[in-house]
Amino acid sequence: MRRPRFCLSLLLPAILVAAPLFSSAAPRPNFILINCDDLGYGDLGCYGSTKQRTPNVDRLAKEGTRFTSFYSTSGVCTPSRTSLMTGCYPRRLNMHTNGVGYWVLFPGNERGLHPDEITVADVLRKAGYATMAIGKWHLGDQPPFLPTRRGFDRYFGIPFSNDMGQTRAKGQRDTTRPPTPLLRDAKVIEEEPDQRQLTRRYTEEALQFIAQNKGQPFFLYLAHTFPHWPHYASDAFAGRSANGVYGDCIEEVDWSTGQILAKLRELGLDEQTLVVFTSDNGGVRAHGASNGPLKAGKATSFEGGHRVPCIVRAPGRVPSGVVSDCVWTMLDVLPTFAALAGAKAPSDRIIDGFDASPILSTPNAAQSPYQRAGYFYYYEGHLQAVRSGPWKLRVARDGPKLGSTPLATPELFNLDVDIGETTDVAAKHPEVVARLLGLIERCREDIGDGDRPGKNQRPAGRFPGAKPLTAVPPKRG
Repeated sequence: MRRPRFCLSLLLPAILVAAPLFSSAAPRPNFILINCDDLGYGDLGCYGSTKQRTPNVDRLAKEGTRFTSFYSTSGVCTPSRTSLMTGCYPRRLNMHTNGVGYWVLFPGNERGLHPDEITVADVLRKAGYATMAIGKWHLGDQPPFLPTRRGFDRYFGIPFSNDMGQTRAKGQRDTTRPPTPLLRDAKVIEEEPDQRQLTRRYTEEALQFIAQNKGQPFFLYLAHTFPHWPHYASDAFAGRSANGVYGDCIEEVDWSTGQILAKLRELGLDEQTLVVFTSDNGGVRAHGASNGPLKAGKATSFEGGHRVPCIVRAPGRVPSGVVSDCVWTMLDVLPTFAALAGAKAPSDRIIDGFDASPILSTPNAAQSPYQRAGYFYYYEGHLQAVRSGPWKLRVARDGPKLGSTPLATPELFNLDVDIGETTDVAAKHPEVVARLLGLIERCREDIGDGDRPGKNQRPAGRFPGAKPLTAVPPKRG
C-alpha cells in the first residue's frame, strides 16, 4: 500500500495551491541554487551588514524577493543539506548524526545519504534537466554517496568542509590529517587545493556549465566553501573588506554572484531562470559573522542557528523589491522545483516539504503551510522547539550536553515582536502552549526525539570498509 507523501505536513492549508510562476506553454525554468557555508543572517548588505560590501547580492534582492523567515532545518551543515536535497527533516533520514558521536560527516565516515533516497537533482534529471553540483557536498564521501550517484551529471568540488583536511588558517598545515580532496565527478584530481582560489574556480565551472547548457533546462547547485573557517580569499579580494578575511570571503562570493547574473543576461536566460541565494546555517560570531538581531548562531536551535538569508529572483515572475516574512524552509526546495519544472516529487514516501511556489509568486499574500503544520527545530537528534505563525515554543535546553535536558516549563516567544527570543510569554498564552505541545508530541511520534525513535524514520546509507579518499603522507626520517 502506498504511504502518504506527507506526515508532519498533513495540516497543509487547502488555500495553498501551486501558482503559475512559469507558464506551462513557456520553456521550463532553469534553477540556480547558491548555498553559502556558515553565512550569518546579518552578513549581507540587504540584511543590514555594514562590514562587508555585497552589491551584487543586494541587487539580487532588489530584483527579487528577500525573505526574513527562511529556515535551514539545522544549525550545522550535513543535516541542513540533507533537507535541501531530499525535502525531509534530517532526523527522518537519520542524517542528524554521523553515527559515531557527532552531527556532521567526516572524511571516511561509512554513513551517508541512503542510495534509495530521492534528491531534487534526481527529480529534475529524470525530467530532462542537465544537473551539476559545484563546491561543498557533505552528504557522504564514499562512492555510493557522491553527487554523481545522487542525480548530478557532473561534480566539481570538495566533498566536505574545508577544515577537514590539512589546511588551517593563515597558510598553516596539519600534515597528520588526510589531505583535502578536490574531485572532478568521482575522481580526486588534486590534494590540498589552494583555498584562495576556490571561489574563483567554482565560479568558472559554474559559468561554463551555464553556457554549455543554455539550450536546455538546467539545475546548477553552487555550494560555496566560504565563509566557513578557515577563511581564504584570492589576491583580488584579500584585505578589501572592513571585516578581515571573513569579510573578504563574503565579498568574493558576492563577486561570484555578479558573474553568474551577468552570464544569464549575456545568454538571454534572465527571465527563464530562478535564482535562490541562501546559507546552510547561521554564522559563527567568533569568526566575524553577524546573525543580526537573532539570538546565538551556528550549532544552536536558536533563531541565529536555523534562520538564514534567502533571496529569490526570477524577473517578471517573482516580485521585485519585496521583503517577506512568510515562513518557508529548505524542506520546500525539492517539491517547489519539481512543481515549477512540471515534474513529480516523490509520492511513495513521506517528505516534509511543501510546494512553496505560491509564496514565491505572492510572498506577502500566501499563507505559510508552517502556520498549521509547524516548523521543528532540532539540536542533533533532540527536538528543541516548534514555530507556528509568530509563536516559537521551546521545550529543551540548547547547547552541548544540554540538548536532551527538558525545560521544567516550556518557554514561549512571539517572534513577530521579540525576534531575539528574550521574553518568555508562556504564562500569558496557555492555549498557544497547549496547541504547540500537541505539534511537538506529533513530531516525536513521527520522527523521534533523543533516544525515542520515530515510527516514520528511514535509515541512513552505510558503506562498510569506508576510508578517506586521500591518505596521510608517511612521516619522513
